[in-house]
Amino acid sequence: MLWTTTRFRLDLSRPLVMGIVNATPDSFSDGGRHADAASARAHCERLVAEGADILDIGGESTRPGSATPAEADELARVEPVLRHAVTLGVPVSVDTSSPLVIRRALALGVDIVNDVRALQRPGALEAFLADGVPAGVCLMHMQGEPATMQLAPSYADVAADVAAFLAQRLDVLRAHGVADDRVALDPGYGFGKTVTHNLELLRRQPELLALGRPLLVGLSRKSCLGTVTGRPVDQRLVPSVAAALAAVQLGARVVRVHDVAATVDALKVWQAAGLVGNGS
Repeated sequence: MLWTTTRFRLDLSRPLVMGIVNATPDSFSDGGRHADAASARAHCERLVAEGADILDIGGESTRPGSATPAEADELARVEPVLRHAVTLGVPVSVDTSSPLVIRRALALGVDIVNDVRALQRPGALEAFLADGVPAGVCLMHMQGEPATMQLAPSYADVAADVAAFLAQRLDVLRAHGVADDRVALDPGYGFGKTVTHNLELLRRQPELLALGRPLLVGLSRKSCLGTVTGRPVDQRLVPSVAAALAAVQLGARVVRVHDVAATVDALKVWQAAGLVGNGS
């Protein structure tokens, strides 16, 4: 399966590692560590050296309870980082829902728009389509908004509900002429879901493969892993790598992670053993 982006056609016959660059002061795992542009640019270089296949750069913290920043502030955080990242020879993703940031990122040559709100914010879809840039996109499921999503998440059937939402958003893009090979889908672990929801969704993740598009998943360092292991956020390396391998075995083709080197090494062993996830 291929994922077509602005500058790259990504071969997903092997699972790819997307490295997280949080250019924010308040992300749940590494808030403030890469908030200044110089630090974020250096982090991009480090992740590429560690083997990241894709860089994902974001200027909005979407941790539970977080407020949405002004678009101008978000753009100021990510623009200098994006300018540098697109020179590093790997696909660059912008993690945003902002129409302003989407337009500017695509003008800079960014390859992928990774939107936790699945292009539902007013103006976001129009921004994605506006200039005819053949960028890739990842549509994610989230119940509610980051500020309130963990207050009382509820589903009739979490896997079926997530699949129905993603199918509907995929149909919207098709109706606007976006080819399927430009689209990846994210079940949105931790976004408006309890620990029980997350674990059930992971077990039933293969059901989402019926949508016909590659799955991009992010479980790295999330609170559900802390609940399962009792580990604080800065001690979740092993649970995060284990979750990434489980997600790949259950069909994910891209894993979005903080700990790139460890995940790359684990996947090399997994592949050398001849293990193949059912999404290949």
